[in-house]
Amino acid sequence: MREEDRQAFREFVAARSAHLRRVAYLVCGDWHMAEDAVSTALAKLYVAWHRIRDVGRVDAYARTMVIRAVMDEHRRPWRREHARDNQDAIDHEAPDHADAVDDKVVLRRALGQLPKGRRAVLVLRFYEGLSVEETAEALGLSTGTVKSQTARALASLRQHLDADTVSERRSS
Repeated sequence: MREEDRQAFREFVAARSAHLRRVAYLVCGDWHMAEDAVSTALAKLYVAWHRIRDVGRVDAYARTMVIRAVMDEHRRPWRREHARDNQDAIDHEAPDHADAVDDKVVLRRALGQLPKGRRAVLVLRFYEGLSVEETAEALGLSTGTVKSQTARALASLRQHLDADTVSERRSS
């Protein structure tokens, strides 16, 4: 490539690369993919620069190359593995699970305040989903003991949860 062509290409890239990146981003919704598409398009444009006859159409030609590069990126096999509709991410907010996380933290704190035996009964019965008989067998207790420990553990858990709720309301 001649030095004047190289200089003209540099000037074009300096003047138009930011615009081409914005166009690519608007097409794909991902800044990293947009950057990759612009880099790919500019590399191809550099190779073809000496063949460009209509200098006034360089911008349109480059823009077309960038858009095609974005589309080609979506067709790549590694993109399909992690394909994600970026427009959905923009249009739809992810559900807020903060309350569920707060509930889990409060529940774990309340469980931690129970004696280990009662905690074990609750975990086996309600988290693991074991029956009274299976829980009794796992802990080496009678079924009556499992039932009474479950009732007492639930009552204690309710008290701890009510106390946490009351203290949280006071601090709010």
